[in-house]
Order: sequence, then C-alpha cells, then structure tokens
Amino acid sequence: MFTGIIETTGVIHSIASNKNNLSFWIESSISNELSIDQSVSHDGVCLTVDELANNRHRVTVIEETLAKTTLGNYKQGDEINLERCMQMNGRLDGHIVQGHVDARADCIDVEEKNGSWEYRFQIPAEFMHLIIEKGSVCINGISLTAFDIKFNSFKVAIIPYTYGHTNIRHIQNSSAVNIEFDIIGKYLARFREVF
Repeated sequence: MFTGIIETTGVIHSIASNKNNLSFWIESSISNELSIDQSVSHDGVCLTVDELANNRHRVTVIEETLAKTTLGNYKQGDEINLERCMQMNGRLDGHIVQGHVDARADCIDVEEKNGSWEYRFQIPAEFMHLIIEKGSVCINGISLTAFDIKFNSFKVAIIPYTYGHTNIRHIQNSSAVNIEFDIIGKYLARFREVF
C-alpha cells in the first residue's frame, strides 16, 4: 500500500531478460536502505525487491505486469519514480494507492502555465466512469487530482516541487504512463454492477 507521494527517483542501471520476464537493476538514494522481499512502487507499479548490491536494487517484472504497464518500454538510463510502502503510523499525504496499475494512458497535451504545468491524458473509454472532477488519480505512482474531464481524457496540474522531484518532467505529447484509479471509486463501481 502506498500514498502516491514520491520519495525519490532512481535510474535504471541495466535490464536483463529471462524467458518472458525482465529484471531491472535500479540505482537510487534509497536502494541501500531496502531489504529483499520488500514492496516498492516503481512508476506506480508495486514490485518486490529480489536482490541488493552496490547501492542498487533489482526487481523482476513478469509477463502479466509487462502487458498492463509501460515497464516493457523502459531503457537503461531512464528515470523512475520510487516510493516505499506506507507506514501505518503516519499521515496519508496523498491517497490510498495499491501499486496495481489499471491501464496505460497517453499524454496528449502539456502546457506550461508560468510556474506550473497542466497535462492532459487520454485513457481507454471503459475507464472514464472511474475519473471524477477533483478526484484522485495515480500517474506513474504520483498522487494527483483530476479536472477538466472530457469524453475520454482529463487534466492534472503539476506544482513546481512535483515537477522537479519526479519523472513527470520527462512526460511529453505521446508519452505513455501507468495509471491507477482510486480504489474507493473502483469498489463503488463494482458494487453498482453487482447490486
């Protein structure tokens, strides 16, 4: 369980394939503090640390995760958002994030607003019922607020701190991102389907 408040970013040091899986070695300021079998959000994807060495940690991404996320497109040297799991004795600064990516979204517009930035993302139409005005959405692991909702797109606004401390600054038109919709909204939608 995560909050969507990014702790730091890491750099993908190397990528190796093993059958249908990919293993990523990631170098970051928190890698030496991690432990094997720990869950860490990588651009919004909950992955398990399976090896540690030289201020780097390794995670393995299986076929199912590669099919539903953008991780299969990553290259050596790419920057990735990292967040360790939430501690239950502190404040929840973002929103409840599981690290279970629902879909990929495409950035279709970036606008600099003289000190902040607005990004518009397009998502598959079947997920639009999970986006509400001023509701929470998680993009590449970042807890954000959706607004200006259209038929199959929405905007998020980015403050300077988030722009400078996450990989959102590398997102541009046609970039794909990982998106997780608010868990409460998903349960309510499911409840309506069943009852």
